[in-house]
Amino acid sequence: QVQLVESGGGLVQAGGSLKLSCAASGRTFTINAMGWYRQAPGKQRELVASITSGGSTNYADSVKGRSTISRDNAKNTVYLQMNSLKPEDTAVYYCNAVTKPSYGFRAYWGQGTQVTVSS
Repeated sequence: QVQLVESGGGLVQAGGSLKLSCAASGRTFTINAMGWYRQAPGKQRELVASITSGGSTNYADSVKGRSTISRDNAKNTVYLQMNSLKPEDTAVYYCNAVTKPSYGFRAYWGQGTQVTVSS
């Protein structure tokens, strides 16, 4: 099992910045990719950014150029630095971890952290 705990959400004005953190514990050696998803009220959960254990990254078009995902493998922690925030970035942000295929390609989720961007 893998446990994920997010932190860093909050209320920020448009144009501001936030840095989210997600610390993994448990069977962290099984993890391959980690990432961030978000879900706004009435909308489906969507990928924000992801990063593999090798450091390859992927971003949603809506955040590309404004956000940076990074990973500290020694601390089993993934970060999401978000800049130039917009009201449409308001959502609950969830940390995600996916295990290596040899460990069943399982997905784990954090409890979510609220990000609210005021106009």
